Amino acid sequence: MDISILIVEDDDITRDCLADYFRQEQYEVHGAASAEEAEQLMQAHKVDLVLLDIRLPGKDGLTLTREIRANSDTGIILVTSRQDDIERIIGLECGADEYVSKPFNPRELLARAKNLARRVRAASPREQTASTQLRRFDDWRIDLDRRLLLSDDDESTPLTHGEYQLLCAFMNHAGQTLSRDQLMDRIKNREWAPNDRTIDVLVGRLRRKLGDDPASPRIILTVHGAGYVFTPRAVPCC
Repeated sequence: MDISILIVEDDDITRDCLADYFRQEQYEVHGAASAEEAEQLMQAHKVDLVLLDIRLPGKDGLTLTREIRANSDTGIILVTSRQDDIERIIGLECGADEYVSKPFNPRELLARAKNLARRVRAASPREQTASTQLRRFDDWRIDLDRRLLLSDDDESTPLTHGEYQLLCAFMNHAGQTLSRDQLMDRIKNREWAPNDRTIDVLVGRLRRKLGDDPASPRIILTVHGAGYVFTPRAVPCC
């Protein structure tokens, strides 16, 4: 699988080192020193993944993340400082799929990139066939092949990698209260700590896409002090 990655990093040495590393792994690599340069490259080239440093001159990485996610399902891996949990949370809220902390292990970064690229490719739009896997819950259907939420009037809403994994975990354990630790264990390839708010952020994003009022939810309920429970049963749908 030929994977195209865009590395957005304002430090020339770091960007060049990462570019060389990914080229050795047979990636097609593009490099940008700013968000504005990254936008131009994405208009000119098909990009599967964006490795994006949050701290950039001019437009920052969080703003670019939000703009990319509004227009495409490109995989986004954010690079954050190890101590800045707020940046991670905001990055996930903006639509990032993964994050890595500086200093990072290049092999770990490569593994995350490969896994995310595989899921991005698998979820890319293609002709529906009779084998398309659909499941229904409440007023929604989910296309498991293309990672799409489908409303009853066939409007589609793409899910990010993290949202998809979390929704699958909920559907597979409908009616059960799942703690944040249990849910994090089902979302693979993520760093996390006991106080990590990743699950809360992803739940908030899923609720918005499902039209589930956080003040009075009926699909994903909060069990205070325990976790979350997904109330509808998901059934196969033709």
